[in-house]
Amino acid sequence: MSAPPAPRSPAAETTPAPRAEQTSMATASPGVKHAAPTSPLADPAGRSGDSGGAGRPALDWRLRFAALSLIWGFSFLLIKVGTDGYAPFQVTLGRLLSGTAVLGVAMAVKRERLPRTARTWGHLAVAAFFLNALPFSLFAYAELTIPSTLAGICNATSPLWGMALSLVALSEDRPTRRRVAGLGLGFLGVLTVLGAWQGFSGLDFSGTAMALLASLSYPIGWIYVRRTLAGTGSSVLSLTGSQLFLGTVQIALVTPLFTSAPDGFPLWPTLAVVALGALGTGLAVLLQYGLVAEVGPTTAQMVTYFIPVIATAAGVAVLGEQLSWNTPVGALVVLAGAALTQSRPRAAEVPAPLEPAPGRRLRKPS
Repeated sequence: MSAPPAPRSPAAETTPAPRAEQTSMATASPGVKHAAPTSPLADPAGRSGDSGGAGRPALDWRLRFAALSLIWGFSFLLIKVGTDGYAPFQVTLGRLLSGTAVLGVAMAVKRERLPRTARTWGHLAVAAFFLNALPFSLFAYAELTIPSTLAGICNATSPLWGMALSLVALSEDRPTRRRVAGLGLGFLGVLTVLGAWQGFSGLDFSGTAMALLASLSYPIGWIYVRRTLAGTGSSVLSLTGSQLFLGTVQIALVTPLFTSAPDGFPLWPTLAVVALGALGTGLAVLLQYGLVAEVGPTTAQMVTYFIPVIATAAGVAVLGEQLSWNTPVGALVVLAGAALTQSRPRAAEVPAPLEPAPGRRLRKPS
């Protein structure tokens, strides 16, 4: 992912939860959303073109949850390897092409119909920019100068940005003391990761800023999707596949303006880019919405909290990246803050509607 995801992931807002990517609407993560990288478009259980009568999936949801966590956690390592052989825009283009191909096959198998109205396609183009083209490109450019571990931790700030933005843009998301405390705690964790008490010494400002902007882009996209694409009549798979296609077109138009054709196709960077798209942007979306349909958005979005842990472990173990004490400590603080921003009041805290006793009617106020 970079999924993706996330303030509640896309499916958490209408069921959305997953974005995540986090990434297509649901990738957030890397992206969530989605959450980070995440789409409030339709109930995953009510996909059009689905037979709906199938039994439980053959693979236990816990295994699929673990697979999704690993896929999105390793996405930042794959971005790093990809940029060793290709320009950032080329990495993004290859990622989107591979992801779109996977979802295109899934749509063909399920006989999904594409959205029909120009209005829907216009909204999907905006969503593709904020949830795919922009964050994917920013993360690729960021990892030219910052380690993949830091990029993965920056991605975990998406729920914090999402909570802050939702208080302004979504009237139904009212602040609570716990969520405001989580927001403050999360950004304290960001300062810890960045080593604020050391004057941010040794920190690459441009790369870190791009990674944080990428994380901010996801909740902007989630909020836009929630406001414009709910109730379109199209399935989540159809909307997400169409969104990825539009993101691919956007990057395909921009890439020739900023890069030249690659001199060759080095093996490991090429495999990394293909895996990043096919797994982190294609398969991950299918896994995410399957989890939401089976175990619900609350459980499915918990994948967000595993992504930075796996990204850090992968960067250190595979790429040999250096890790100072403040990075994992700050990451844990960020995750704790993100968890608080996603908390909701218990049902017991909500007063029950007043009902008359059996055989009696409430007297109307005079």
